[in-house]
Amino acid sequence: MPLLHISMRAGKPQAYRQAILDGLYRALREALNVPVDDAFMAITEHEPANFRCGNAYGVERSDDAVLIQITVFASRTPEQKKALYRRIADLLGESPGIRPEDVFVNVLDAPKENWSVGNGLAQFA
Repeated sequence: MPLLHISMRAGKPQAYRQAILDGLYRALREALNVPVDDAFMAITEHEPANFRCGNAYGVERSDDAVLIQITVFASRTPEQKKALYRRIADLLGESPGIRPEDVFVNVLDAPKENWSVGNGLAQFA
C-alpha cells in the first residue's frame, strides 16, 4: 500500500510525467511485490523559484531532478528498499530518460493502523 508524492519542476510534457508514474509503479511491483492496481501517486509541479535541489552528498543534480517520497507499511526490509531505489533509478533512466543523479528517493515507514484506504475504516489495523 505505497503512497507516492513526486515533486518536480513544471514544464515537462504529459508523456514525460506519465512515464515517471509508470516507471514508479513498475518498480514497486518488481521490488516490493505491490499488488496489481495498488497505485496511489501524485505529481506536483513547481515553478523554478519554488523548487531547489542541492548538490550535497557528492551528487551533481540538474534541473531535471525529481523528489520522490514513498510512504509504505513499516514492514519493508533494508534490502527491499535498496532494490527499490536501484529499480526506480534504472526504470526512470530508461523512460523518460532521467539521470540517476536526478532521482532522489525518501521512504517513510508507517504503522498499519495509520492507513485508511476508504470508507472511514482502518483496513490493515
